[in-house]
Amino acid sequence: MWLQLISVVAGIVMILFGANYLTEGAAALAARFKIPQLIIGLTVVAFGTSAPELTVSVLGSLQGNGGIAVGNVIGSNIFNIFAILGIAAMITPLDVDKNSRLYDIPIAILASLILAVLLLDPVLDGRPADITRAEALVLVLMGILFVLYNIFMAKRSIRMKKAEEQVAEESEAPLKQRSFFYIFLSIAVGLGLLVWGSNVFVDNAAAFAASLGVSETLIGLTLVSWGTSAPELATSVVAAIKKDSGIAVGNIIGSNIFNIFFVLGIAGTVHPLSGLSFTYLDLFVQLFGTLILLCFAIWIGKDKITRPEGAVLALIFAAYTALIIVREMGSVGVAF
Repeated sequence: MWLQLISVVAGIVMILFGANYLTEGAAALAARFKIPQLIIGLTVVAFGTSAPELTVSVLGSLQGNGGIAVGNVIGSNIFNIFAILGIAAMITPLDVDKNSRLYDIPIAILASLILAVLLLDPVLDGRPADITRAEALVLVLMGILFVLYNIFMAKRSIRMKKAEEQVAEESEAPLKQRSFFYIFLSIAVGLGLLVWGSNVFVDNAAAFAASLGVSETLIGLTLVSWGTSAPELATSVVAAIKKDSGIAVGNIIGSNIFNIFFVLGIAGTVHPLSGLSFTYLDLFVQLFGTLILLCFAIWIGKDKITRPEGAVLALIFAAYTALIIVREMGSVGVAF
């Protein structure tokens, strides 16, 4: 059992290094071909921070571990909002800009609602919960529309355009100096580590779950999702320390949307996701997290997530984690 746990940690490390190399190589390649910095940020960076979730969920689906694939996404989204934003807000109050309040957070709420509907098969038609290829393709299409919407909105923003013009040359200069050999080596090493690390991670996470006598779903909601959310944790905490609230909040909202639309969409397109055992509690907490974030930003914190609100988010996450572990161990007699 301990060897499996060590292998899980080793898999996480390989995944994180792989995501870093892949993101750096892709950004340098984009800079060499003069792809606008704005597009790099909306695509390469977004993919880079969600690459661990994507590779783990895709390989999980291919290996028939649907619980790990979907639990990874739901658990990551819950961890992102409650744990990461809670920690970041306790470091420094987080400003939530107008676009996030009016557009991005509502889209994240819509994404959570869509996922809830897809996983409510037992209630809607009495079938076991699954995500078919057709449903997965719809998620991918919505993800593409979301990216196109962001590019359109960003290009319309005069403020963002001016900021891009001011920093583009400075930020892209080091990337343009990278040789093509370095770029392709970074991409190759990154992809290799992602695939290898994900294989090690998924295999040993499933074995670890079996050795403990718990479901793959619980492992996906906890150990797997926390490990794959490490890039978001690092990005948001560092941004909070530097008082870059927009990055801290935008990183989490964008990641959650990306996880549902692209990660689950691609994983379900590669192989239908079946054998899922989620409860109303898991789906509700994911949706509730986005709703409470909107309430904090608009009505309570007045365009901010304050330190007390951050503490509330962290406490909710701790309570939820304790509850799903107790539920899994069979100590709770009430069905959630």
